[in-house]
Amino acid sequence: MELGFIGLGKMGMNMVTRLRRDQHRVVVFDRSTEIIKQAETHGCIGASSLADLVGKLASPKTVWVMVPSGVPTEETVQAVAALLQPGDIIVDGGNTRYHDDVRRAEGLKKKGIRYVDAGTSGGIWGLQVGYCLMVGGEKEAVDHLAPALTTLAPPKGWAHVGAVGAGHYVKMVHNGIEYSMMQGYAEGFELMSKSDYKLDLARIADLWMQGSVVRSWLLELAASALKDDPKLEHLKGYVQDSGEGRWMVADAIEKDVPVPTLTTALFTRFRSRQEQSFAEKMLAALRNAFGGHAVRR
Repeated sequence: MELGFIGLGKMGMNMVTRLRRDQHRVVVFDRSTEIIKQAETHGCIGASSLADLVGKLASPKTVWVMVPSGVPTEETVQAVAALLQPGDIIVDGGNTRYHDDVRRAEGLKKKGIRYVDAGTSGGIWGLQVGYCLMVGGEKEAVDHLAPALTTLAPPKGWAHVGAVGAGHYVKMVHNGIEYSMMQGYAEGFELMSKSDYKLDLARIADLWMQGSVVRSWLLELAASALKDDPKLEHLKGYVQDSGEGRWMVADAIEKDVPVPTLTTALFTRFRSRQEQSFAEKMLAALRNAFGGHAVRR
C-alpha cells in the first residue's frame, strides 16, 4: 500500500525501512533533512514539508504520525488534518493518552477524516523482529491499513482491539505491566548482587531463560546488559518514565482498581531521579529528634 510517514526517530526510521522491504510506497517527512536523505537510501520518497508529503499521496491518503507524545503529536495531527480531505486517514503510532485519541477522532470526524490509534511496542528491535501493534479505530479504516500493519508486525503480531482509543489504552496497560516486570527483575538482581556467594548474574539470567517461569525478553536484555557491564558501573540509576504508568495509575484510581505493584514501580522511578530526597531528610531529622540517633550532615 501507500502511506505518508512523519517522524523518523529511533523507531520511525526502522518502521519505514521494514515497510520498504515489503515494497510499500512510503513518502516521509522529518524536521531533519539528513534523516530524510537516509530514508531515501531505503527507497522512501522524501518530502520537503507536510504539504509536499500530502501532495505526493494518492487518495484516499493515509498518513502515519510517529513523533513524541503530547504537544508535538497534537500539533502534527492538526497540521496534517488541515491538508487532508474526507475519506483520508490519520494514524497515531506514538504513546498518546487514549482520551486525546477520542477527542481528536470526534473533531476529525466532522471533516470526514478517519483516525486510527496504533499502540506500538518493539522499541529499537522492531526492525529485526517486528512490532506488536494494538490498534483502535473504525473497522473500515483499520482494514485499509491492514497491509502495512501486517508488514510491521511479526506473525499474529497485530490486532484490532476496539474503537478509537482502545489501541493506546491497551498499550498503556502493557507499559504498566512492563514497569512492574522491570521492577521485579531489578529488585531480585540487586538482592543477588549483595549475596555472599559472588553470583554470576549474567549466567543466572541466561539460566532463567531455559524453561524458567520468569523467562521473558526483558530477561534476555538483562542478561545482555550484565555481560557487557557485570556491575552496571557505567550507568547511573536514573530512570525516566514516558507517561503511560502515570495514566494507568490515574485510570485505576478512577475505576477503584488496586494496582500496588505498578504504583510502587512508578514511584521508584520518581525516587531514582532525586539525588537527595526531602522525605528521607525528614526521616533522619525525626529519628534524631525523638531518639537522639546520629545523622550525617
